[in-house]
Amino acid sequence: MRLKWVALCRAATTFVMTDNQWNELLAVINGAPQDHASIGFIIDSPWLPNWFGIDILDYFTNEALWFEANRKAIETFPEVMFLPGFWSEFGMCTEPSAFGAKCVFHQNEFPFADKTIRDVAQIDDLVEPDPATDGLLPFMLNRLRSVRPRLEELGHRIRFSVSRGPLNIATFLMGITEFLMALKTDPDKAHKLLRIITQFLKKWHELQRQTFPSIDGIFMLDDIVGFVGEQDFKEFGLPYFKELYAANVAVKFFHNDAECAKSIGYYPEIGINLYNPGIFNTLGELRQMSANRLTILGNIPPRDVLAKGSPADVTAAVKKLLRETPDRSKLILSCAGGVPPAVSNENLRAFIAAVQ
Repeated sequence: MRLKWVALCRAATTFVMTDNQWNELLAVINGAPQDHASIGFIIDSPWLPNWFGIDILDYFTNEALWFEANRKAIETFPEVMFLPGFWSEFGMCTEPSAFGAKCVFHQNEFPFADKTIRDVAQIDDLVEPDPATDGLLPFMLNRLRSVRPRLEELGHRIRFSVSRGPLNIATFLMGITEFLMALKTDPDKAHKLLRIITQFLKKWHELQRQTFPSIDGIFMLDDIVGFVGEQDFKEFGLPYFKELYAANVAVKFFHNDAECAKSIGYYPEIGINLYNPGIFNTLGELRQMSANRLTILGNIPPRDVLAKGSPADVTAAVKKLLRETPDRSKLILSCAGGVPPAVSNENLRAFIAAVQ
């Protein structure tokens, strides 16, 4: 359960890469032959603050500490594409804050956004937020504006607009159980909620692209996709994701580390070309279910191996994945999902060494 809350904690806005890393990412997605295996990890507040030796609240509220934590990561592991590097965020409070959610911040715990919709009838009164002014979103963009010169001095550019997906945001606003029940008991209201969220997200991603013209990618995170069956995904997920991923950008990145067997076959139709899965399927199964039309960012276990295992365990897991994957095209070696809390330098170095 804790791993799922870590996954749900991953927040929004843009992230940063060097020109060489961006070109390597494009080449892998396009299936071009590579002279080395690519390595990438999703990193954000579940891992970075405590790894850097600070509290989570300090990471969110102190721009200098946030910047130095991210800089230390890219300098400690120059072999890795960190996705997202320099992720401006406020944990799971990001998008819900724009809808008026009460946001709870503790000194060194993941923040929490209290639900705002306690009865489906309230959906009729919901007002679409303005991402330029509402909630924590302006603070997140302003942080990136402030540090942009320093990022570019390091050779990095802001490449992606990022948000949670519409189903994920809906569950923060209503509660997971309540939203999933509404799909069956009040489907019209559920669609109305998803329509409002999708229109908001389209404007939020467009604002990010307008603010930072170097953006040429979109990244969304939505684990709730894995909580619904295929027919519900086709009705309540597919049309909204297709709208959002219709953006005219080169990289269309999706994270769902819950179950994906009922939905992954539709990801190419949506436009997704880079996918970060969970641990529920092997790389071979993922490729088969998606007709090998996706680049995969994965796929050793994040908690039980990368965080809790020894360096020898990490080495063994990486070598096993490589043995089982003679075709290493459209693959960026990583863990399933993002880097969880308590992953050590030694385990990350063991991962890199096993790949090299």
